[in-house]
Amino acid sequence: MANNYFNFKQFSVNQEKSAFKVGTDGVLLGAYADVKGAKRILDVGTGTGLIALMLAQRSEAEIVAIEPDHDSFLQSCENINRSRWTDRIAVIESTLQEYDDKDKFDLIVTNPPYFSDSIRNPDTRKAIARHNDTLTSDDILKNSSRLLTQNGKLQLIMPFSEGNVFIAEAADYGFFCHDILRIKPLPASEIRRLIIAFGRNRQRQTEKFLTIEHGRRHDFTDDYKKLTGDFYLHF
Repeated sequence: MANNYFNFKQFSVNQEKSAFKVGTDGVLLGAYADVKGAKRILDVGTGTGLIALMLAQRSEAEIVAIEPDHDSFLQSCENINRSRWTDRIAVIESTLQEYDDKDKFDLIVTNPPYFSDSIRNPDTRKAIARHNDTLTSDDILKNSSRLLTQNGKLQLIMPFSEGNVFIAEAADYGFFCHDILRIKPLPASEIRRLIIAFGRNRQRQTEKFLTIEHGRRHDFTDDYKKLTGDFYLHF
């Protein structure tokens, strides 16, 4: 069972109410997302508020964090209100499809639900958090097109196969892959996760690789420590 709280170097996250707990995927996206030059950031499905807090630590941007699950919304409000960045993070109880804003965003980030055909969790809230019934790829792309500035970026983390499908789908909405981080849990493992950045203009795609552990549990690679070192207490 996951702990009810998670302490980072500059903030802490309570998670007993949230349907989606703190996990490696969220930490990776929060640590890697390209915040350079971003004045406004939208965090879609903020859950505990983890990614919004990480991006606030890494930038001076104004951040809007949206969350449709009521208990998770309350949890993220609690975590963000206890942080030093409460004046720069607004938490809104909303789906991406229903959310609107008069100002556009320079960056949209999301750790989206991605299971489509697997057995559903009997806990309805956890099932919604993990399955893409309520937030499909089309939903993400259509609404990102609506909410991003012309030069804005969409960045998300997905499993390998789903990420490759998403790249193909994104082109239909005028989004092209600019950067891709290929992530392996162990040196001998296959690539399990992709962090992908999209923009509206075509440009040369950059590609990087990250391995999380050397082979033994918690024997982390230098690259992983460097990426997450501003956050994890033990690095």
